[in-house]
Amino acid sequence: MKDRQIHAFFSGKVQGVGFRFTSQLLARQAGVTGWVQNLDDGRVELIAQAGAAALERFLSELDAVMGRHIRTRDIEAEPISQCFSDFTVRY
Repeated sequence: MKDRQIHAFFSGKVQGVGFRFTSQLLARQAGVTGWVQNLDDGRVELIAQAGAAALERFLSELDAVMGRHIRTRDIEAEPISQCFSDFTVRY
């Protein structure tokens, strides 16, 4: 059940290291929908929707796999803005 949405920005060495595709794989494994994209300023932006436990599992796995590349995380809960059927990489 998708009852939560987060909007996150990650900085550090998060571009050119497989961050988006790792996010996509982990999100799909956790049952999370949304999207991820690189930003021109070097950060990665992510919108994710799922139940609270799935979102926590996704973020924990993302940190375990990609944490060495992340310098800062800015993660905010927000109202669900639209529903997604999958987790995609935006270009």
